[in-house]
Amino acid sequence: MIRLGRREFADDARLVMAVVNRTPDSFFDRGATFGDEAAMARVRQAVTEGAEIVDIGGVKAGPGDAVDTSAEMDRVVGFVAAVRAEFPEVVISVDTWRADVGRAVCEVGADVLNDAWGGYDRELASVAAEFDAALVCTHVGGAEPRTRPHRVHYDDVMAAVLEHVLAEAERAVALGVHPRSVIIDPAHDFGKNTWHSLEVTRRLAEMSATGWPLLVSLSRKDFVGETLDLPVDERLNGTLAATAISAWLGANIFRAHDVRATRQVLDMVASIAGQRPPTRVVRGLA
Repeated sequence: MIRLGRREFADDARLVMAVVNRTPDSFFDRGATFGDEAAMARVRQAVTEGAEIVDIGGVKAGPGDAVDTSAEMDRVVGFVAAVRAEFPEVVISVDTWRADVGRAVCEVGADVLNDAWGGYDRELASVAAEFDAALVCTHVGGAEPRTRPHRVHYDDVMAAVLEHVLAEAERAVALGVHPRSVIIDPAHDFGKNTWHSLEVTRRLAEMSATGWPLLVSLSRKDFVGETLDLPVDERLNGTLAATAISAWLGANIFRAHDVRATRQVLDMVASIAGQRPPTRVVRGLA
């Protein structure tokens, strides 16, 4: 079972994690959900469209204006509490690398700490253990938060990914995080160029074979844009192609901006794999 706070899911589940950015400068929505009302409307829409998880973030991943711990808390803590009050069953994830923020959001109901910066704050795993929260362990190649990769090189990118995320997963369990609450993430684009992200995608079966639940964050990413030479607002088709491949190769959690389209792709993959019956079948039977 995959254990995300108070919820449990089957080992072969394919879950949609909806992106809810509490930032004024996010690369895709450009601040569309920065305000409280807009952010809550986004959560409601995501849940209606089939998201099992909402991932709330208060700091843009890339370079930009500095956001200190206090400002990040102002953006996410009260909002997490509001989402928990309105949606007691939805899984709430918070995208943060800071232990202080992790503690504050867990105190008001967060289920998952999505550490997108690869264990930069070494106390974050202990916070997850303290609150019985799930923890996402990512590979960023040693990059510092909010920096872009520059001439990164790996002799074998998947070997490097596995070495890091498995070490972080084992460390988290040793600190007290439940073994089925540890999630691994290759972190497409983070500490990687487009060639690296493409290779990681086609070799995802090596990650799923480890037995740890696997998260992929593919939505509208630069590796999609560079591969197809497309701007952010035209990357949905490429994202969905990568989503289908990743689902087939064993990924479990899909961080997405486009919830309805992602849910449909995952349901179709599950049906092709024989894990989900068609919703209705009348062709050739009447």
